[in-house]
Amino acid sequence: MIYGIGTDICDVRRIQASLDRHGERFAQKILSEAELATWHQRSERWPERGVRYLATRFSAKEAFSKAIGLGMRMPMTWRLCEVGKLPSGQPHIVLHGGLKTWFEAKGLSVHISVTDETDYAASFCVVEIIGKNGL
Repeated sequence: MIYGIGTDICDVRRIQASLDRHGERFAQKILSEAELATWHQRSERWPERGVRYLATRFSAKEAFSKAIGLGMRMPMTWRLCEVGKLPSGQPHIVLHGGLKTWFEAKGLSVHISVTDETDYAASFCVVEIIGKNGL
């Protein structure tokens, strides 16, 4: 059973403008430690790719926050929600701390899709109820 659906589109140029204004502090606010390490690697090799990586993570977390119905209110925070990658390359959501506890207590499961093009990053998220409350 679907608990919520979220979608987000992000202008990569807006992310670049935030990086220009705030520097790495902006990335540190949005990204988990693991994501921040990946961002550094991608940014060093190809700065535009690093900006698009940050934009896709921003977009995915926005879509997820909409799908769970919290927006950016506790227990949802940027850094407690991480966008990982399975060995197949498929993106997946990894939760931490109080957000993980809240999500698991509700018996939820998440599916995320992210994409980017030169000027835009977009994400689509579906959150399902699993177990005895849902499927």
